[in-house]
Amino acid sequence: MNRPLADEIRPRTLDEVVGQTHLLAPGAVLRRIIESGTNANMVFYGPSGTGKTTVANLIAQRTNRTLYRLNATTASLQDIKGIIADVGTLMAPGGVLLYLDEIQYFNKKQQQSLLEFMENGKITLIASTTENPYFYIYSALLSRSTVFEFKQVPPEEVERAVLRGLEIEGHRLGLEINWEKEVPLQIATACGGDVRKAINAVELLCQSAIPENGKLKLTSEDALQVAQRSAMRYDKDGDAHYDILSALQKSIRGSDPDAAVHYLARLLEAGDLLSPCRRLLVIAAEDIGLAYPQAIVITKACVDAAVQLGLPEARLPLAEAAVLLATAPKSNSAHNAIIAAMEDVAHGKTGEIPRQLQNVHADTTGFDNRQNYKYPHNYPNHWVEQQYLPDAIRGARYYEYADNKTEQAARRYWEEIKGKR
Repeated sequence: MNRPLADEIRPRTLDEVVGQTHLLAPGAVLRRIIESGTNANMVFYGPSGTGKTTVANLIAQRTNRTLYRLNATTASLQDIKGIIADVGTLMAPGGVLLYLDEIQYFNKKQQQSLLEFMENGKITLIASTTENPYFYIYSALLSRSTVFEFKQVPPEEVERAVLRGLEIEGHRLGLEINWEKEVPLQIATACGGDVRKAINAVELLCQSAIPENGKLKLTSEDALQVAQRSAMRYDKDGDAHYDILSALQKSIRGSDPDAAVHYLARLLEAGDLLSPCRRLLVIAAEDIGLAYPQAIVITKACVDAAVQLGLPEARLPLAEAAVLLATAPKSNSAHNAIIAAMEDVAHGKTGEIPRQLQNVHADTTGFDNRQNYKYPHNYPNHWVEQQYLPDAIRGARYYEYADNKTEQAARRYWEEIKGKR
């Protein structure tokens, strides 16, 4: 049975690794560490298919330590104890190099079981994760390790691997392979920076092509079918999900409607309807706010329509909301006001509610029936001066008028009225 092409094409030297030049280029820190043979505990963080396992294998080749591999999705505490039991024996006389894939799936106790042996140098740990290690990895383990971030591989780098994969697959099939000019870059672009996905697409494309006169012809249309949707990196509980939502909000806050609809499209293409609905409502209140108070009303109508329509039609009202919010004037004055007020409350800056603001039933206690509340609607311009904040924070300022037309109009209105004594 043939090995998977992605396994057969795996680089055997650092120079064959595509991408990650910030880590592996001549003179880069990680490359110097690997070439020196230093036994350092490391955490490789980044998307799948970017070379984490490959680099770990290359490190293993340069050490005289026994290599153990565990995947945290299936490994148990007993597996760790079994590895530790081999330390110092004939099974691992020079110590253990442990490659632990998907470490984020290990609980705190499982991670802690490695600490003593990492401390005394009997275990050198290389852990990989697709999630932010500072959220998922025990701090004591992180303090003994160096984190290296692997990034999505750019299409021009992935194309090198695709061309190499096409060459190897031709040898394996014993056929000459021809392809339309745009096919390699098309596959490289569609994989979303995941080299493994690109190589799997190459293998599937070649195996599905029909030989003619001892040759295979790969077409752009077939490549598109094989690679479709493969560029999507999305996990509702993973970093990619929150990265896209963050990019959506920051694009709208930055008044870029093109970027806004791009990130909205990525969410909808992944079949996620509720997340963008909730985030657009947040944006309307947090980033547009009082500069255009109708924005949240319109956004709510668009969200309601989207939920009622469902996908794919939901894309239309949500796109309308995203473009509206991106092109609307911006104000975070209400956001800043509530944050400041909640900080005071959280720190105990409250005080007793002024007597005149207390509920009217307080007058029935018999201690004091003179509430002295002034009803603003009984006064000119529906306003009268009286104290509203507790004595403890009297004079506190949480809200500041922002410099947009709507809030400046409100400021002028109230300055005129409150200026009349």
